[in-house]
Amino acid sequence: MSTINQQYLQLRNLIKNNSHREIVVVCIGTDRSTGDSLGPLVGTILQDKRLKQIHVLGTIDDPVHAVNLQSTLVNISNQFRNPYVIGVDASLGRLKDVGEILVSDSPLRPGVGVGKELPEVGECHITGTVNVGGYMEFFVLQNTRLSTVMKMANEIAFLIKMVDKYLSRKNRTMLEVAASK
Repeated sequence: MSTINQQYLQLRNLIKNNSHREIVVVCIGTDRSTGDSLGPLVGTILQDKRLKQIHVLGTIDDPVHAVNLQSTLVNISNQFRNPYVIGVDASLGRLKDVGEILVSDSPLRPGVGVGKELPEVGECHITGTVNVGGYMEFFVLQNTRLSTVMKMANEIAFLIKMVDKYLSRKNRTMLEVAASK
């Protein structure tokens, strides 16, 4: 099975158990740093795809970043009833992991790679390793290849779009069963 299929199944299974809740994807980062633009790029791509079952926050035009993260999380808790939040962010890692996407069932810890202490986001997260970490992280993020970030942004958006389609089919089937009774 291909990696993208495994990631899709993993994300779908995480969400499937929480499909009765409102699903909110928080795409974290800024367009002022190539390496840190992964989240807002994913959000912008998803915004253009007009998802039916998943809400998206954090785009190139309206990013979610260190300065507004806390207020965004407060707004989510005020706007959505019992939301299931998925964090999306760039990460730094080993050279062999650059370009890899990770789906995890734990909260996202944004800013860890650059030594920031920010609130945790969500119940699960998706990260893309955009470059090598361990030394001069801000410089490394500024000098990350846009092509690497764009490829991962498109893959992550594809995963989320496929889960949205799955949820739409599931909800449509549930409505059809309820209507036939």
